[in-house]
Amino acid sequence: MHDLIAITPLGGTTAQTDSFPGLEISEQPNWALASVSARHGAAKTVHKTAPNLIGIDLPEVGKVNSGLEMTAFWIGPDQWMVMAAHDAHKDLAHMLRTGFGSSASVTEQTDGWARFDVEGENTVAMFERLCPLDAKAMISNSVSRSAIEHLGCLVICSSAGYKFSVLCPRSSAVSLHHALCTAAKGLS
Repeated sequence: MHDLIAITPLGGTTAQTDSFPGLEISEQPNWALASVSARHGAAKTVHKTAPNLIGIDLPEVGKVNSGLEMTAFWIGPDQWMVMAAHDAHKDLAHMLRTGFGSSASVTEQTDGWARFDVEGENTVAMFERLCPLDAKAMISNSVSRSAIEHLGCLVICSSAGYKFSVLCPRSSAVSLHHALCTAAKGLS
């Protein structure tokens, strides 16, 4: 039997946090993720099933809905990502697949993505230097796609102008982290 040790997307055994004047960037490895795509002709069934299954309605275009245990955000037409604390929902994809049945295709995404939370009064200024995303115009509980250092990323606004989460492919976590930190250092 192998003794495997879980590592974060940045390669550590614990999450990394970097602090800059007016800004904090923290690695968030403890989240379970699963994508949900309504199958052809089943979008109404998926929307009807979601509140009982995940505790919230599935969000509309560009929106994020959060409940007590789960958060869902829009990623495309009739497509969403569902996120929950990993320790409480290690089997998130299986639970969603069972609950939605044949009305949706559910795919495990947990180890495919890296998430960084960016928080502080200089967050918008950092995004202005980093990417074409209009972070200043984003409202709380919204999501947008953007290219950051040639990486396709999802950016969630939790608190307008102050707190955001950035998700990128896990294989690009080190590159995204470097870009975020470089932009943050450039603000001082």
